[in-house]
Amino acid sequence: MEGNGIEHRTVRANGINIHLAEKGEGPIILFLHGFPEFWYSWRHQLHALASLGYRAVAPDLRGYGDSDAPADVNSYTYFHVVGDLIGVLDAIGADKVFVVGHDWGALMAWYLSLFRPDRVKALVNLSVAFPPRDAMNKPVDTFRAFYGDEYYICRFQEPRAIEAEFAEIGIDKVLKYALTSVAAAPFYLPKGKALREQIDIPITLPSWLSEDELKYYVTQYEKTGFTGGLNYYRNFDLNWELTAPWAGSKVEVPAKFIVGDLDLTYNTPGFKENINFDVMKKHVPLLVDVVVMKGVGHFVQEEKADEINQLIHDFFRKF
Repeated sequence: MEGNGIEHRTVRANGINIHLAEKGEGPIILFLHGFPEFWYSWRHQLHALASLGYRAVAPDLRGYGDSDAPADVNSYTYFHVVGDLIGVLDAIGADKVFVVGHDWGALMAWYLSLFRPDRVKALVNLSVAFPPRDAMNKPVDTFRAFYGDEYYICRFQEPRAIEAEFAEIGIDKVLKYALTSVAAAPFYLPKGKALREQIDIPITLPSWLSEDELKYYVTQYEKTGFTGGLNYYRNFDLNWELTAPWAGSKVEVPAKFIVGDLDLTYNTPGFKENINFDVMKKHVPLLVDVVVMKGVGHFVQEEKADEINQLIHDFFRKF
C-alpha cells in the first residue's frame, strides 16, 4: 500500500521514538496529520511534492502509528508534541522547514509556528483555524455549554470510555464511518449508543478511498487502538492553562488556510466568522489567503489531493 519510493525510519525525539515516512530531495516539507489518521493520510502529498523537488516528511505523531504512545494522558499537550517536532527537525538536520497540517496536525502546526517561528519558513493549514485563547472560559466547558454532554469532544474526555464503545462497534466500522460519513454539522456520540444507528446504514466508499486504503487504516488502528489520538482531546483544558503566557500572541509566519465547505469544522457555529480573512489576519498577520473549497469534506488532502498539492506548491514556491 505504500510503495513508490516512500522510505521509513525511526528517530529519537524529545525522549521518545518517532516514526517518519519520507520521500524526495530538496527543501523539507513537514506534514502533520490529525485524528483518526497517521502518516498515510499524506500519501498523495508525499508522492506529488517529492516529484516537484521537495523532501516530504510525514511523522506519526506521538500516540499514533509506529511512534511511541506514552501512557500518561497528560503527555499529549501542545508542548509535548511541539517538542517532538523540534526533535524531529534536529534529528533530520533541518534548520527551517515548510509545514502543512490537518485537523490536530493543523493545531500543532499553529503552535509550532507560535512557539518556534524561527523553525518555520511558511505554513499551509487545513480544516482547523488558529484558535485565539479565550481568557475566561476553559475549552471543554465551552463545548459542553454550547453542545451538551454528548458532543464528541465532551464524550472523548473520560479515559477508556469511548474506546470501550468503539471496540464493541469494531475498529473497521468506526474508521469507515469517521473517514467517509461524518456530516457537515456538530457531531454527537450518545453514551452507550455511539454510532449505533449510523453503522447499520451501508456505506459506499467514495472515489478517493479504496477498500485497500481503508484496510491499511484499519490494520494500523488494530495495532494501536484509538487512545493515543483521543488523549489529544483530553488535554484541551490543560493546554488552555499552560498557554496562558501566550494570550494575545500572534502567529508570525507566512500562512495559507484551506477548508472544505462540507467539513464539520467549517459548519461549527462561529467558525465562518473566525476565518474571515480580516478577522483571521488579526491573529495571523502574515496570512496570505483563506480558501474555502466547495463540495469538500474534512479529509480535504485525500478528497481533493491534486488541488491541495497544487495549492501547497504554488504557495511554498514563493519562498
